[in-house]
Amino acid sequence: MTTTTRRLPFRPPFTSAPLLAALAAHTVAGLERHDPDTGTHTRIVPAPHGPAVVGIRFGTDHVHATIRPAHGDDVPHLESLLRWWLDLDADPDAVDAALSSDAVLAPHVSARPGLRVLGSVDGFETAVLTVLGQQVSLPAARTFGSRLVAAFGAPTGIDGFTSFPTPQQLSALDPSAIREAVGLTGARARTVHTLAEAAADGLPLGPDADPDEFRSRLLALPGIGPWTVDYLAVRVLGDRDAYPSGDLVLRRALGVTTPREAAAASEPWRPWRAYALFHLWTAQAYL
Repeated sequence: MTTTTRRLPFRPPFTSAPLLAALAAHTVAGLERHDPDTGTHTRIVPAPHGPAVVGIRFGTDHVHATIRPAHGDDVPHLESLLRWWLDLDADPDAVDAALSSDAVLAPHVSARPGLRVLGSVDGFETAVLTVLGQQVSLPAARTFGSRLVAAFGAPTGIDGFTSFPTPQQLSALDPSAIREAVGLTGARARTVHTLAEAAADGLPLGPDADPDEFRSRLLALPGIGPWTVDYLAVRVLGDRDAYPSGDLVLRRALGVTTPREAAAASEPWRPWRAYALFHLWTAQAYL
């Protein structure tokens, strides 16, 4: 496996510290590693010829990426996927100009210009980890994710990294096996299993998915509600106006108590509500 390095340019400004803090806070052992001393995040990234190990570090106008692909032909695909994951093609001037005109968001934009929205390198992985994180603390969600990877992922033979289990691998299991290995409730294990079955059966979980189909099919699965779907629309679809109004941290940041109040507060932020969301989350969780 040959290691290659790439400079992935972006348009400044880019306040990268919150994004790195989010990556660090959600690091799933076995699948990812975070080095706070160097600001490097390393993880397994799926690619056509097999999993790659990718490390990223932010510069002033580019991301420095170290890529160890299974096959050299995967490098262009991986570059594109990294750009999507880290929102490197955003136009920060347009976003910041729109949001800084709002009295609530102006201080956040001034403090963190060019804040980006974290995407996903694997929609199924993100969906499963989101389900595992429902109604539990962040440390508990990381623990569940790490147990799932250790129990059912595939060792890559590369620096101790393990690939996230595929929909086919998880759907072939009995839900009780998932429950016992990960330490979930029976209902949560069944949701993970049902999600895996749907993904194995063609449920679209990528940025090219039809938004209506994405939402309707996810909402039809037991154990998946509006918050999960709205969150995945931000991370997986890349919908920059998606907004999980029921999110507890968001409502706390806004000083409101109901999803309806959070939704009403967001109307002036269209079509950039996902960026507003990340600004408010950052102020609450990643400072």
